Amino acid sequence: MAVAPAPPAASARFPPVSSYDASARVRRTAAADLDGTLLASSSAFPYYFLVALEAGSCVRALALLLVAPLLLALYTLVSEAAAIAVLAFVTFAGLRVRDVEAVARGVLPRHYAAGVRADTWAVFRGCGEGRRVVVTASPAVMVGDFARGFLGAEVAGTELETFCAFGNARFTGRIKAALVGERKAEVVRRLFAGGDLPDVGLGDRESDHDFMAICKEAYMVPLDKRAPLAAADTLLSRAVFHDGRLVQRPDPAQALFALAYLPVGFLLALFRVFFNLMIPVRLVRHTYRLTGIRLRVRGTPPPPPAPGAPGSLLVCNHRTALDPIILSVALGRPVSCVTYSASRLSTAISPIRAVALSRDRATDAARMAALLAEGDVVVCPEGTTCREPCLLRFSALFAELTDRIVPVAMEARQGTYYGSTARGWKWLDPYFFYMNPRPGYDVTFLPPLRPEETCGAGRRSAADVANHVQRVIAKELGFQCTTLTRKDKYMKLAGNDGSVAVRAKKNAADDNAATATTKKVV
Repeated sequence: MAVAPAPPAASARFPPVSSYDASARVRRTAAADLDGTLLASSSAFPYYFLVALEAGSCVRALALLLVAPLLLALYTLVSEAAAIAVLAFVTFAGLRVRDVEAVARGVLPRHYAAGVRADTWAVFRGCGEGRRVVVTASPAVMVGDFARGFLGAEVAGTELETFCAFGNARFTGRIKAALVGERKAEVVRRLFAGGDLPDVGLGDRESDHDFMAICKEAYMVPLDKRAPLAAADTLLSRAVFHDGRLVQRPDPAQALFALAYLPVGFLLALFRVFFNLMIPVRLVRHTYRLTGIRLRVRGTPPPPPAPGAPGSLLVCNHRTALDPIILSVALGRPVSCVTYSASRLSTAISPIRAVALSRDRATDAARMAALLAEGDVVVCPEGTTCREPCLLRFSALFAELTDRIVPVAMEARQGTYYGSTARGWKWLDPYFFYMNPRPGYDVTFLPPLRPEETCGAGRRSAADVANHVQRVIAKELGFQCTTLTRKDKYMKLAGNDGSVAVRAKKNAADDNAATATTKKVV
């Protein structure tokens, strides 16, 4: 861990990593530092900030940002261990262990994975027949899930003290011992006791020299913030499911903007929501432009249903809770949407009609058929949002309702805050989307399904129709279809105990979004 870049000059004791020759001999084991070595950035501050914000609060994150100059002074003038001690105390003191573990599982891996260096990862991964160990000054609780899942490595990190209060394990904020210098060498000896020491050691600063010196060969990684990054598909896992409000890695400047802009952004979101509620839906597309919301509509929208004729079933992928509302704005006319929960508040102020489903297949099919008889209906059959370019498995119920099916590809543009979350307050999701300085949506109306592509002709099953719709949308967006489901998402974010999944389901059931409750659909 470091709160400031390490000096660029490398020790003459170790050659640069660029001199590593993979063909010289077989290496089976490796030990490597994390920040500045396996990761392009030598600063761990953004990951501590994410813990402070997501497991703590905005106040804690602001406190961490304010002590950043002190951390830099301690790191430069005193020692790395002193800086780590203060950084850990401000970040972790009083936080529940389970909350930090949830952030380490659902938030941090995506940010870590986005910064892996291609050159050092190639060396580290090349030692795949034996053991790979990440030796880092960062707390093991922060790094563990990422290192095991994405790097296939064991983790030796700084350990934090805990205590029990009111039945919950919490962090004291004190560290048992910062893993720097000779302590790194000690833990490597202990991990490899009874066997050969690591074939390869990788580090980027003087405090790594001790453990590098006991490896059979060692290489220094020069500081290079612009070093090529490893492609996502070269890592051992993909961040399909992840959580957290911040889109970008919160380097100090980005972290300062995200916090300073928060109150301004919230006021802007309130204005965007309630101002556009007063505007006729056929004009909202233009007022969106005036309030800084970018809406791009492609393709040919289906015409309004003729009097007495049933409406179209608009089937779209699920990016945020606002999908049906944005779709209504793109059409320029009201539509209905279905959801598994519609609170009185969201129903009262929603610009479109939101109808709750019962989770009983026959009852829900009858309810949706009645809505179609009245006009157009929007469904997001994935059932949950997915932030990465993937589509979760679709439900086939919608395919049995009508032959008038129009696939719609939706893509949300969010530069600062995510407008979806699994652990947070769901009713804030639309506001966080509108809080972005320049939020945007791309809506693409695809050609309606031909009669032979629906269930009506008797040639296709409901599952075939659902799969076809999913492939059409995925092709338009350049996304990948998966067999993952809503349950897979929450189980992934919950880990083994399921605690986050339980809380997420409760949040989804509440779903009091002030603009519309449109998340959980068939």
